[in-house]
Amino acid sequence: VQLVESGGGLVQPGGSLRLSCAASGFTFSSNSMKWARLAPGKGLEWVAHISSDGSIKYYSDSVTGRFTISRDNAKNTVYRQMNSLKSEETALYYCVVFYEGNQYRGQGTQVTVSS
Repeated sequence: VQLVESGGGLVQPGGSLRLSCAASGFTFSSNSMKWARLAPGKGLEWVAHISSDGSIKYYSDSVTGRFTISRDNAKNTVYRQMNSLKSEETALYYCVVFYEGNQYRGQGTQVTVSS
C-alpha cells in the first residue's frame, strides 16, 4: 500500500488549498478513505471520511462547512478542498486507509497557515 499526499504549502489565513492523495497497492475503489492532520504539540485529528463510492462523507466539527472531501476512483486519488483556513490549522496532513486490518498513511503534506 502506498499513499502519496501533495498540494500543501504556505497560505494566508482565510485562504484555500487543495490537497491530493494518490493511492496504489490496493483496490482503491473498494475502500473508504480518510484525511487526518497532526499539528505541533497535538494528537492526530481525524477530519474527513469518504466512502468507497464517494456517496457518504463525514467531517469533524472543526472543519464542517469549510473542507470538502472527494475522490476520483478512475485516478485512484482522494482530494480535500480546504477553504477559510485558520492559523491553528497549520499541520501535517495525511490521507489514511484501513486495509486488511492495518492502518496505512502517507508521508504527509505540510500546510502552514500564516500571514
